[in-house]
Amino acid sequence: MPTIRKIAPADIEAESFRIIERELGAHSWPPAEFSVVRRVIHATADFSFAETMRFHPQALAAGIAAIRAGRHVLTDINMVAAGVNKGLLEPYGGRVVCRVAAPGVAELAKKRRKTRTEIAIEQAMLDDIGIVAIGNAPTALLKVIDMIRRRQAKPDLVVGVPVGFVNAAESKELLAEQDFPHITCLGRKGGTPVAVAVVNAILALAARED
Repeated sequence: MPTIRKIAPADIEAESFRIIERELGAHSWPPAEFSVVRRVIHATADFSFAETMRFHPQALAAGIAAIRAGRHVLTDINMVAAGVNKGLLEPYGGRVVCRVAAPGVAELAKKRRKTRTEIAIEQAMLDDIGIVAIGNAPTALLKVIDMIRRRQAKPDLVVGVPVGFVNAAESKELLAEQDFPHITCLGRKGGTPVAVAVVNAILALAARED
């Protein structure tokens, strides 16, 4: 029989962080970046993210500034949107935007032979978007990169961590080569838990600096 530890609900996260730090051991992450990596590991129970996470030098400063300026968070799917901590975001005036299920998106995607997430991202970029968080759709990440290159959009930070076997690793490798602020993880792994963890870690950093 496994031994089940009794831990107060309020202490579970802190204890999880202590376990992660102990099992990970020595590392070279700066404190702020490590707070993001640690939360990703906490969300996935996967220590490989300590090796695959990549941060543009201005990524965290740009993300924190976007949150504190009240700019919005754009996500590729509703699962990512649902996981973002609204209680930390909304006091600054920002909100979470996801249009993948908006009226007309599916029809337009079919007409233009694109994915719904591509069309949703394209339309939502007209909002005051500070952070783009892509957790599932490589096509959405590629659309974001293309729009920024064409100067059709200018988010402060792109969090691109799509998961999968078709263009997921490739789209993240392309993001890692860009000179605008971004956070990504190399390889096939990623997904909703990673995107949510990154955004919520940045929200926590923004709140801590107040």
